[in-house]
Amino acid sequence: MRRGAVRSVVVAGSLVLAGAGPAGAWAGPEADVAYHGRVSLVRGQLRVWMVPRNEGPSALANATVRVRLSADLADVQEPAGGCARVGAREVVCETGPLPEHGRGRHIGLVLGLRERPAEVAVRIDTWWNGGASDRNRANNEYVVLALDTGDAYAF
Repeated sequence: MRRGAVRSVVVAGSLVLAGAGPAGAWAGPEADVAYHGRVSLVRGQLRVWMVPRNEGPSALANATVRVRLSADLADVQEPAGGCARVGAREVVCETGPLPEHGRGRHIGLVLGLRERPAEVAVRIDTWWNGGASDRNRANNEYVVLALDTGDAYAF
């Protein structure tokens, strides 16, 4: 019998299995989470607006999206409801319920940056998938380069 690696994450006091055994060995629910939105940067302030979507086949009670930046966040932040700063360059937000073939709540972040960079790379991905497997990770991992022009860059 071949044994695969098991990774786990503690989220809000619960132990969540992030992956177990060889590919296809996961017997839990499956959901295909994706994010669509836009990013803009103007004078040291980054705005991120997105809507999570679940392509199914299972509904999720909640998931967590992570936003990582190539620049440090300012010391003082006012995170949006359901969001928290988790590092010098990271914010995580809960999606809320994701019905099968439906949308989650709109997530809007206004993040102050420590400096006023000419550009910021913004990485958006799923940090926790509500305990479900996701066979199509290509549609929930994005890198967006935002220039300090105020223009909106879609993902």
